[in-house]
Formats: sequence, C-alpha cells, structure tokens
Amino acid sequence: MTLQLDFPMILTLLVLLSGIVGLIDVLFFAKKRKQTGDKQPWYFDYARSFFPALLIVWIIRSFIVEPYRVPTGSLEPTVMPGDFIAVQRYVYGLRSPILNVKFFGDGKPKVGDVALFFWPIDPTIRFVKRVIGVPGDHVVYKNKVLTLNGKEMPQTMIGPDMNIEPGQLPRPVIRKKETINGIEHDIFIEPNNKFEPTVDVVVPQGQYFMMGDNRDDSRDSRYWGFVPEQNLIGRAFAVWFSWDSDSYKPRFSRMFKGVS
Repeated sequence: MTLQLDFPMILTLLVLLSGIVGLIDVLFFAKKRKQTGDKQPWYFDYARSFFPALLIVWIIRSFIVEPYRVPTGSLEPTVMPGDFIAVQRYVYGLRSPILNVKFFGDGKPKVGDVALFFWPIDPTIRFVKRVIGVPGDHVVYKNKVLTLNGKEMPQTMIGPDMNIEPGQLPRPVIRKKETINGIEHDIFIEPNNKFEPTVDVVVPQGQYFMMGDNRDDSRDSRYWGFVPEQNLIGRAFAVWFSWDSDSYKPRFSRMFKGVS
C-alpha cells in the first residue's frame, strides 16, 4: 500500500506533532515556568490541550469505526449516494492507519458482507461493494444471475424502482431480493441493459470478488478483477447520516439504518 496524504495521514501527523511538542514542554520547560511564573507559550498550550482529543479521535477512527461518504449509486438500493456509513475497522483485523498493514487479528470477510476497501487500480480511492466470493469460491455471473460454487442464488421479484445518481435523471429498474448463502438483500436490475460481462472465475487465495447491488450500474470485480486482502479496510454496518445532493436536504428516513 502506497503512502497517501489523506485524512488518516494528516490526523496521524497531528497526533504525533501535538504529542511531541507537549512532551518537550513537560520535560524541559514546564518546571522552569512554574519556578519563574512565566506564561505558557501558545504553541505548548495548544499542543497539550488538543493532544488528548486528537488521540481519542485517532484511536476510534483508526481501529474501531471509520466514517465514509458514499459517492455513487453502485450499491443501491442497500446504500444510496450521499449516505454516510459507519465502517467497523477491527472486524478484518487491526491495521496501521497509514499503510493499512494488518498487525493483529485474523478476521476475514464473509460472503454477503458490505466491505470498504482500497481500489486495486488506484489505492488512493476507497470503494464500497458487497463480498460475493472469498478464496476458493467459484463465481459465475451470467444473464444477471449469480451462481456460487455451482448453486444458483435465488432472486425474488419485488417490483419497479428507480436508479438514482447525483446530477442525473432517475432511471427505471427492477428491484429484486437476492439470497446469497442465506443472506437476503435487495438488488437493482435493468432488464434491457445487455452490456454486462459474463464472469466465470475461481477466487485465488488472498483475494476477494466484489460486486455492487446495483448490478447494471456498478464497476466492480467483473470489470477490474479481484481485491487483495491487504486492500481491505472494514465492514459497513450502519448509515448514520444521509444527504440528498439534488434536493439539498437530509434523508431522515435513512438515518440510523443498518447495512446488510
């Protein structure tokens, strides 16, 4: 994983900087100021004041829960564009916040998980998709039907719906309920969309096959291949806020909704 000057790195640097400056003050200057009655310089004051709060935020975001804003509708109807989801960082093992290297735990994704990961083509970009195949699985996707290890995953018709993308007119789709190894979730299908790849692969060791629930409007493992284990970030479990960028208002009905 390459270094990225993004929020995790910036937060880590702020924690280190404030901690080092505060420690220097404690070791070399605080005792002398107490004897002389001198005023604490602003930079020492700020560093020692902000360090505890920054450290708590860094621990929570790096190892417990990470927020992520969903930019597109590739995972509709499970997740909408503009949803802010909460991602469990620890569930696939604890990882360093900058290099994303696992250093503790052996948790692995399960088929059906909604996972956040670094896109293999450009690791500076995060994607959220559903885990369809884990190492050793035989994945076939043909004629809009998923087959896993020789067993066709059943789909049940729900009815017409709309595919929503920010800045675009809604497109009519068919909503179905798909069951993957006992896990139920809704998917979108465009019956007249014939531009889809046929997939017939066995997932290699250390790799995962990801797909969006918006099957005809998702660029995923069908197009760019598998996701390496080291690119995983965590599992999405809830929508804590949602913003409709077209109407400029919150979607209150989606807040505090579970992701499955």
